[in-house]
Amino acid sequence: MDIIHLTKGEKVIYNNAEVVITRLNTVETVTIEEVSSGINHLVHVRDLKPIFKRKDKLDDINILSDQKWELAQRRFEIIKPLLESTRNLELVKKISNESKISVATLYRWIKLYKDYGTISAILGKPKTGGKGDSRLDTEQEEIIKKYLKSTYLNNSRTSKNKTIRLIVAECHSKNITPPHENTIRNRIKSLSEEEVMKKRIGLKEAGYKFNPLRGSFLGADFPLSVVQIDHTRVDIILVDEYYRKPYKRPWITVAIDVYSRMVVGFYISFDTPGALGTGLCIAHSILPKEIWLEKIGVKTSWSVWGFMQTIHVDNAKEFRGNMLKMACKNYNINLEFRPIATPHFGGHIERLLGTFSQHIHDLPGTTFSSPELRKNYDSEGKASLTLSEFEKWLTLYITKVYHVRNHSSINTSPINKWKEGIIGNNEQPGIGIIPRVFNERKLRLDFMPFEERTIQEYGVVIDYITYYHDVLRRYIHSKADNAKRKFIFRRDPRDISVIHFYDPELKEYFDISYRDTSLPAISIWEFNDVIRTLKKNKATISEKSIFDAYREMDEIEKKSIRETKNRKREIKNFQNTNIFTVSETNEFETKIDTTEIKPFEEIDDETFI
Repeated sequence: MDIIHLTKGEKVIYNNAEVVITRLNTVETVTIEEVSSGINHLVHVRDLKPIFKRKDKLDDINILSDQKWELAQRRFEIIKPLLESTRNLELVKKISNESKISVATLYRWIKLYKDYGTISAILGKPKTGGKGDSRLDTEQEEIIKKYLKSTYLNNSRTSKNKTIRLIVAECHSKNITPPHENTIRNRIKSLSEEEVMKKRIGLKEAGYKFNPLRGSFLGADFPLSVVQIDHTRVDIILVDEYYRKPYKRPWITVAIDVYSRMVVGFYISFDTPGALGTGLCIAHSILPKEIWLEKIGVKTSWSVWGFMQTIHVDNAKEFRGNMLKMACKNYNINLEFRPIATPHFGGHIERLLGTFSQHIHDLPGTTFSSPELRKNYDSEGKASLTLSEFEKWLTLYITKVYHVRNHSSINTSPINKWKEGIIGNNEQPGIGIIPRVFNERKLRLDFMPFEERTIQEYGVVIDYITYYHDVLRRYIHSKADNAKRKFIFRRDPRDISVIHFYDPELKEYFDISYRDTSLPAISIWEFNDVIRTLKKNKATISEKSIFDAYREMDEIEKKSIRETKNRKREIKNFQNTNIFTVSETNEFETKIDTTEIKPFEEIDDETFI
């Protein structure tokens, strides 16, 4: 099970023993009872695991055909009213009669969705043939797609019957056996109702029916009902991790729960905002934080996790990519865009970013919010925090300052408001402890952008770099429909020495390293710096030139550090002779009073660079 449900009566694993959750105590602790002995324990939810049963591995959403994805969405719309009412037999029977789907099938779909946590899972195990799979040949498929797109899905509102006649006539004219009329009708029926209405009637009318009602977030009445996400460039210059020399200002993507004002996740990088940063921010928001906090070395509590109902974003292009839309749809997250010319719709996240900026202006290396405020402050000279150190600082500020301070808009602290929403209070019950994702790696990869590449005898090339692993061997020069077959690869920007290959047959991700294992691991930011340098010098760009330039730049940095240290040592020795001092006019003069010598620590490093 990829999702662990934390509800009363749920069976889970604790210390390799099967237990039952008997009570929800706090947002992160529950009481459990051992099935075999009846012994009770008070435990943290991080110590619980789902009961693993043999499960079929399902297709990655990005390799599903449009027809299968439409079918999955249609099935989900049928079971959606039942997800919280599976014991309401009258409702189950009513939906069964209306949809002409058996009760057993409805319960099977519900179980698939709850086990895997994705809409695409409702399709079940991929079949090699039979009902649910198209048995049409390529030419028939192309003709159907052509007329659905050009004739049925447009504002001419051509009828189903006429569309069918046109498809059959086209097949006859090309001496192709036409598909059965019912096959075409079923294909039309499988189209999304929202998509059909958009194409045939119009976006505005479709919006009235399918878009959520907008207002002052009246729907944000429980945790994770609405999450706002936005980016900003941080007013601080950070230093690089190795040499600690001034580098540049980072970007931060932040997600806030509108109901409680809790920060549910963030992502920091030197890259301008894009689909990758947004996806990693969403993944960070959904996943539990305990492992991540331990990894970055921060001791604090951040008991926030779970799938949000709606993500509210502005109209920037990085939020409108297909990868992000598909990933959100697959996890049943509604991606809602801010109406144009309505800045108040993003007010919560923008106020939060403003609050962050006020405290960041107290850090060394701040650039403040304007040149007037910065005046003579040497931002580069004062810069001292690395990206990882700033990430730690921000995590501590969020969890130990912002979350516990009283928030004027909700008349309590964000953490108290969150707890009220989860556990409840004297006035209203809480929603209960939110289900946790157990397979963190899969979810993180699902929200990463992907590249499609063919596989050659030398491996696969992404951005001039060649990657190879024996797991790729079976797919070398693979073809599909008489064309070179493309495969899905994902990569983490923090370390591009490894990419993640999705094996469509084994339905798993595999790590694929550089073909040349002697090459150093680098981040996408270092890679981009090298590419900019090569382009500036009008040099040929290849894998060899990239890593040669990287090593050359690295050696220059090391030499600079050595020379700086030597220069500092020479000046320190020179001062210790007690013969000369430096006047305000930068001329050497005989030293009279040794108390005028400043300690070495106060010498500005910039002097020697």
